[in-house]
Amino acid sequence: MIYSTATVPVNPQGQTTLTREQVWKGLEAKARDARLFLPPGLCTRCDVTEESSSHFVRDATIGGQNVREIIVLEPARKVTFFQATGPREGAIVNELFEDDAGALQLRFYCYLGLRGKAPGGPEEQAEQVQFDSEEGYKAALLSTLERTRELVDEGLI
Repeated sequence: MIYSTATVPVNPQGQTTLTREQVWKGLEAKARDARLFLPPGLCTRCDVTEESSSHFVRDATIGGQNVREIIVLEPARKVTFFQATGPREGAIVNELFEDDAGALQLRFYCYLGLRGKAPGGPEEQAEQVQFDSEEGYKAALLSTLERTRELVDEGLI
């Protein structure tokens, strides 16, 4: 199994301050359409195909892989992506919280396996290294916040 986590401050010194509401709107926008937040060409399709009071379903093509995710929103707090189909199974979480000093933080964590691959095998080990690298999910959190700031500046959030 792959377990990875990363946490970044929402408002580091020198950056435009974002409110919890603005970050939440960015996270919700990302959940509904990843194309707005991922590098150009990485996500070529992202459609909400079902919606209920408790969750919605997103069908996407990310990195050439078709995925279906069941997404649960806990308003202003957490987005959980359950991997229903695609190369991975498990859950990915983006959580917004205040640290002990009251500073807003954005945390990513996941618990995943690779469908059809040996648990703990070379493919999972490679994914673990990628997730934990500086180019992994920490970079994704930082780019999410950067894109959210752009959307705020553009008046879209």
